[in-house]
Amino acid sequence: MYILYLHGLHSKLSNEKREVLEQYGQVFAPDINYSEKHFQPDLILKQFPNTEFNVVMGSSMGALNAYAISEIIGRPALLFNPPLVKYREIEFSHKFTRGLSTKQILLGGSDDVVNAAETLNFLGKNLQKSELNIKVLPQLGHQIPIDIFTDRVKKFFKDICA
Repeated sequence: MYILYLHGLHSKLSNEKREVLEQYGQVFAPDINYSEKHFQPDLILKQFPNTEFNVVMGSSMGALNAYAISEIIGRPALLFNPPLVKYREIEFSHKFTRGLSTKQILLGGSDDVVNAAETLNFLGKNLQKSELNIKVLPQLGHQIPIDIFTDRVKKFFKDICA
């Protein structure tokens, strides 16, 4: 299984979280500079012209891009605190067949960086695009502790492989 994981703004995939993901497949986690351009799913995909990802994951700004990539390639996504109000559809002329894809989204009710209500509002306006599984943890902030990350990844793979 090929897993594309996109880190957040001023962040990287930690070794601890990489180890969790590697239990499920080969992890591709490119270093992305979001400082000049936050939304760059086309540039991210062009880094992997010969790789067919099975799933896409991301946190924060990476989750925004992972959402878009999931829409482009029609693959399931696991998204942690995606700032979806910054999303816009793009045309991507490549070999991908667009289709509906399942998305599991974890939102922190106490996130002071990404407003969960704004993300839910965005999702409410786009209900026809994807099958959604949304979980809001009221006490969760923007950072995803390893135990919650591990639990959500395990649930994600259990659900998509069932």
